[in-house]
Amino acid sequence: MKSRSARLRDPGNDDRGNGDRGNDDRGQVSVEFLGILPLILLVLVVLWECVLAGYTYTQAGHAADRGAHRGATAAEGAREAACRGGARSSLGASWQDSAEIRCGDDYGNGLYKAEVELEVPVLFPGFASFPVPVRGKAAVAKEG
Repeated sequence: MKSRSARLRDPGNDDRGNGDRGNDDRGQVSVEFLGILPLILLVLVVLWECVLAGYTYTQAGHAADRGAHRGATAAEGAREAACRGGARSSLGASWQDSAEIRCGDDYGNGLYKAEVELEVPVLFPGFASFPVPVRGKAAVAKEG
């Protein structure tokens, strides 16, 4: 039998008393987490891009609706300016620069139409954008 001091110095003896260091898996969870971390981050980035695409689509639809309403209620000569101003004012600051706004009468059925085209940002607004635009369209009955 080994003395107490010999057992403490023995590298094959751990605190659990089994003497086998081959089955020691301390730190395994950390290694596995570091291995899966890039995948977790990639999933989060993809989900964030889906949120940004949905929010951009909502912004485009709301801006088109606001522009069509302002254009339909404005005086005959100021409809297009009112439409563009209404659509642009309802957009967030990051989307105003990239917005393409088209306004006009829908001849024949008494509607005033607006279309707003926005770019979907990459990671956060103002950084970069995807080449596929998002369009929002709206039409409102003209008044007066």
